[in-house]
Amino acid sequence: MRTINVIRHGGPNVLTLTECEPEPVPAGHVRLRVAAAGINFADVHQRTGAYPRQLPFVPGSEGAGHIIEIGPDVTGVELGQRMAWQGVAGSYAEQVVAPAWQLIQVPDGVSDEQAAALPVQGLTAHYLATSSYMIRRGDHVVVHAGAGGVGLLLTQIAKLRGAIVFTTVSTPEKARLSLAAGADEVATYADFDDVVQRATNGLGAAAVYDGVGQATFEKSLRVLAARGTLVLFGQSSGPVPHFDLARLGQSGSLTITRPTLRDFVATRTELRRRAAELWEWVSHGELVIRVGRTFGLAAAAQAHNELQARRTTGKLLLLP
Repeated sequence: MRTINVIRHGGPNVLTLTECEPEPVPAGHVRLRVAAAGINFADVHQRTGAYPRQLPFVPGSEGAGHIIEIGPDVTGVELGQRMAWQGVAGSYAEQVVAPAWQLIQVPDGVSDEQAAALPVQGLTAHYLATSSYMIRRGDHVVVHAGAGGVGLLLTQIAKLRGAIVFTTVSTPEKARLSLAAGADEVATYADFDDVVQRATNGLGAAAVYDGVGQATFEKSLRVLAARGTLVLFGQSSGPVPHFDLARLGQSGSLTITRPTLRDFVATRTELRRRAAELWEWVSHGELVIRVGRTFGLAAAAQAHNELQARRTTGKLLLLP
């Protein structure tokens, strides 16, 4: 089968198309033919070495496809069944071996591309809005990178929960996409603090969802209301600087949390509950999945270039 390999850390050019023999399927696992694999910023960080992984490795952790082999001690699944997944290493490939408990059954009417676009960013948006900070009706919240994959989904979920949503974007085209997703007001990264303070009469936001990191961290803190929460879930612009926790008390008893998806889908029960709610919203047309661009497996380096240059909106996919 064909895979993308990383044998050394570096730029997108280290993503190399190779051929290898498929690995055996151990107990509790299944083999799936990959129809589409999701591309996430975590893949970029692993490629560069910012998120350490032992070399060599096949990047990617998300996708959708169908089961072609079932290992020992697996029940409740069938050959040919369509599944999506997240947290499965090596998804930039034609085939992947996954723990059966981590699979999410894809409902009828959902395409392979939609299914591959939802697990990481959809589940992330779900736990951000319902667990990291539980959005309540009437809350003012800020969503950074509002036209990105997580940003578009998180904006929609925040609106479903009754929030007033401010987003940040970098271009007029991204502003239009963010407004179409339901944002009440869209701002640039340079002026979002002024926009939020004006709209809230100086009170500030109940929560800021920040996947950008270094470039937005200080303003994100300053725009929070007293007892507000900064949910720092990524660092696309780089890691935030060291921080004196005493500032939280001095600034209005603020809270900062640094969540990761794996801790919010740690059990089969929680994973299925979150996924079921996402599929329900999708089936009712309340949550729209935007696939920005698709690439062949051999074009993985081009896809990473586009993502890092912030020339993308919605979800990027590889189609093996």
